Amino acid sequence: MSDGDGAAISLPVLSAELLADVMDGPKRTTSLYARRTPLAAPAAQIAALDAVDTHLGPSGTGRFHADLVASGWAAGITPAPLEIFQINIGKLCNMTCRHCHVDSGPDRTEENMDRAAVDACLEAIDHIQGHPDGGALHTVDLTGGAPELNPHFEYLVDECVARGLHVIDRCNLTILTVRRYAHLAGWMAERGVEVACSLPHYRQLGTDAQRGDGTYEKSIRALRMLNDVGYGQGDPGRVLTLVTNPVGSFLAGAQDSLEDEWKAALQRNHGVTFDRLFALNNMPMSRYLEWLLEKGQLDAYLDRLLGAFNPATIDGLMCRNTVSVGWDGAVYDCDFNQQLEMDAAVPFTTVADFDLSAWQARTVRTERHCYGCTAGAGSSCGGATA
Repeated sequence: MSDGDGAAISLPVLSAELLADVMDGPKRTTSLYARRTPLAAPAAQIAALDAVDTHLGPSGTGRFHADLVASGWAAGITPAPLEIFQINIGKLCNMTCRHCHVDSGPDRTEENMDRAAVDACLEAIDHIQGHPDGGALHTVDLTGGAPELNPHFEYLVDECVARGLHVIDRCNLTILTVRRYAHLAGWMAERGVEVACSLPHYRQLGTDAQRGDGTYEKSIRALRMLNDVGYGQGDPGRVLTLVTNPVGSFLAGAQDSLEDEWKAALQRNHGVTFDRLFALNNMPMSRYLEWLLEKGQLDAYLDRLLGAFNPATIDGLMCRNTVSVGWDGAVYDCDFNQQLEMDAAVPFTTVADFDLSAWQARTVRTERHCYGCTAGAGSSCGGATA
């Protein structure tokens, strides 16, 4: 593999079989990391957003915290009871999608959670469950990269299920068509794991344009595999969620009406069924930010987000009821802050020292990318928030 200038990139050693698996997935682009572009640095992404001259929003300043204050959140965003423990267990992925806010891909082999960090997460969960204020915790949300590529994925799922927690696997679908991981559809069904699958559109053109040629065909094949083991049939123990985001510089459409449209189209065209649809805005960061800059659409997209700022979305934001843990055990307010390396404002830095009381006393850190979650009907890991 080489960067954009043709220079060789040194990757940690993977087994030949695993390397073939991750290199064989659909690819629309290459990672910022592989190309060594300045935008690969989180500080450069924040600077690019700050450089946009816009004064939309309730405060007329174009600044997120000022708009919070103008909307009645003078103290900033404060925590709700902690319900979701989200773990990004690695940036390694068999795909390289154009919109990815994680900048994941086959070259991200170093950023993969080890067993010690996995066990530290489990110890933190035990701390929360044993805390007087920890009774709200009900879900562990596993994301990546392709979380299934982490060698401790199955161990972590089993340990969370044993603790009585609902587990969500953020799946790119195509990984289930790789022979090494094809068993996971049935394996997760046996454990009641919810599968939340990325699919930009129910038509091939939009999906392949964003995620790479061949993505759509593999995604439909994977959805059929999931249907065959009981997912997408209305069984609360085998929930199949599809997650869509716009192809282009638009805001997500109305989630409820899109869900009806998607269910009808996938059933009619492919005999595929699913339980619910989450419609998310694209976050102006990482590779989607690069695309906006290349197309000269960053200013217009940020204006679109600010113009659609909706204070009613704030109550349901994931940063209020979720802790986000990075592959190295660092803790963040949300997955987006994690990718921008915005550490949570708490007196500890890693999940090994997690303290629920201190976590609940913090104020969420915000920057301009937060307009992506508060525009229109809102956009969070659980879909629309308003």
